[in-house]
Amino acid sequence: MAENTTPYGWDASMGICLYDKIRQDMKTSMRSKDTQVRDTMRLIMGAFPEITVPITLESGKKSTRAKTPEEITDEDIHNIIRKFVKSEKTVLEVKKEATSNYLELLESYLPKMATPEEIEAWIKTNVDFSAMKSPMQAMGSVMKHFGKLADGNQVKAVLQGMSAGK
Repeated sequence: MAENTTPYGWDASMGICLYDKIRQDMKTSMRSKDTQVRDTMRLIMGAFPEITVPITLESGKKSTRAKTPEEITDEDIHNIIRKFVKSEKTVLEVKKEATSNYLELLESYLPKMATPEEIEAWIKTNVDFSAMKSPMQAMGSVMKHFGKLADGNQVKAVLQGMSAGK
């Protein structure tokens, strides 16, 4: 497998929506005959019909329809990619491997995760531990702030480290 030297991946600062970036990277990978990237983009694009919006039919029945390309948000695509990342991590765990080119490619399309230092800095400025019985009670507010940009296990480790450091 060729090493990823081409500018694949996405960042919100690029000024392009993730849907368009994936389509561009698909074309680029086809031109450069990069089969791994091409197949990964096809896999992501193949999951687009799973992105649905609820509708009510004339008969009153509830149903769903696939979102049009204009309706698909970056967050919808991030959820699809996260599903593939989770699956790949499970496969790598079984194989007893740390990472793969496929996993790195998928993660290059996700927003950057918060670092333990960023999490700790936010906790120090926004959480009052004196009102809590246990530092772990802050977990909910921390996760609410960071959302999908922080791993729950990482937040737990930071909170435990802060309580041990008292």
